[in-house]
Amino acid sequence: MEKTFKIEIEEKLQKVVEIKANSLDEAFAIAQNKYSNQEYILDYEDYKGTEFREYKDEAIKQKHKNHKER
Repeated sequence: MEKTFKIEIEEKLQKVVEIKANSLDEAFAIAQNKYSNQEYILDYEDYKGTEFREYKDEAIKQKHKNHKER
């Protein structure tokens, strides 16, 4: 008997930008602001890979928790 599986597909896009700032915290703030204002757009040229894994609700909750703590 067949089962139904949830498979999570995650694509990773990555871009390195140079920012002039007085501190690392300020550089992060500038980068986040520019990203929010769509001054940095990641597209297919920034593609770094794809991961496939079983979707687990708890793993997703932990991932979001870790992302919020950054």
